[in-house]
Amino acid sequence: MINDRLIDAGDVPLAVRDFGGDQPPLLLLHGAGGNLATMTTLARALRPNHRVITVDLRGHGRSGEGTWTWDSALGDLAAVCVQMEIERPAVVGHSLGGMLAALWGQRHPEAPGVVSLDGNPPPTSVDQLPGLDPAKASAELERLHATFNQIEAQAGRVIEADRLADLVESQQAAARDMGANEKVWIEGFRRNLAHENGETSLRPSAAVTSQLRTLMNELDLGPVYAGTSCPELVVLPTRNLPQQEPFAELYEAHRRFLLEQVRAAGHPRYLQLADASHAMVVEQPAVLAGLITDFLRSA
Repeated sequence: MINDRLIDAGDVPLAVRDFGGDQPPLLLLHGAGGNLATMTTLARALRPNHRVITVDLRGHGRSGEGTWTWDSALGDLAAVCVQMEIERPAVVGHSLGGMLAALWGQRHPEAPGVVSLDGNPPPTSVDQLPGLDPAKASAELERLHATFNQIEAQAGRVIEADRLADLVESQQAAARDMGANEKVWIEGFRRNLAHENGETSLRPSAAVTSQLRTLMNELDLGPVYAGTSCPELVVLPTRNLPQQEPFAELYEAHRRFLLEQVRAAGHPRYLQLADASHAMVVEQPAVLAGLITDFLRSA
């Protein structure tokens, strides 16, 4: 029986969806700008072998607004475990959620396993773009930074009432283009709509978006991987998203860096998922569920 509830994490309430069952527990974490609904298809694919619990991270979905730090987010997950009476969960996350999974593994050697589904910070320096001419790498990073500035400037914007129907229609089209479950996709979109003082805006807020961007830009996963003793799997993409194509050479170089980084750490298992982009959770949920389940069984 699927059960939705709000739990008290101290400074913020956290929305949780428990997919039920008596199998080993697994926390499933979404990426920045997502929410627990965006993980539904993968959660369903994992459900035969795990008690899957998805969470709206702070500042997302139906969870409360709160200052974002790695410690605060990891504290939220610990609160979920206490209040849901979960002991030693596996932690699986996509994008931002994958970074949290890696940090959880570093701090919880008793964990049965953690899995990062392209949980990697964006490139921020020339040395993270091996094989790319340094001058070109610097110029491309500057161009990418400008693009992220534009995205950040739109965060938390108020949506005019007469535009909402058009936005829903565009989200339906996006789901069809990705081959995603349209109902699940629209639930994810609507779940991030905030209604306050007669206005509707899209979560995360501008403040949370700015905090997340700073945190991810400053995160170095090399020492995290090296300092982890619990079993860890890192799943890397092999191609670009459509919106990454204008920066194709930059992202290709960054994928080389990510592969070098995880190899150099020595500890995690890793694989490059064929025909997968950063949207691998939408593209290949059944394949990922199989990989995750096999990894946790053999860990």
